[in-house]
Amino acid sequence: MRHLKRGKKFGRERDARRALMKTMAASFFMHGRIETTEAKARALRPYVEKTLTRAKAPTLSNRRLLIAASSPAAAQHAIQRAGEMAGRPGGYTRIIKVGVRKSDSARIAILELVK
Repeated sequence: MRHLKRGKKFGRERDARRALMKTMAASFFMHGRIETTEAKARALRPYVEKTLTRAKAPTLSNRRLLIAASSPAAAQHAIQRAGEMAGRPGGYTRIIKVGVRKSDSARIAILELVK
């Protein structure tokens, strides 16, 4: 039974899931939005929100944690984007449902920053 188990597995081992979230978050911070499946967007959203909250106070320890959560360039972009949202208490992202992918009928969504 899966009582009290959280999160989707996406058919991957733990390390592959972590790498997936890390690279998707890095792409998100570099471009400001990302188009992916709806399930991956829902899984990525809390990861990105927590990262942006941490980036709002860019102390040395927070910078190191941001670099560990993505890449150095993505961490720098996250700090810049968090500076734009200094007055916002949360809810930095939105998920827009686009439709279905023709090849495998997967539901596609766009995860983007709220202005």
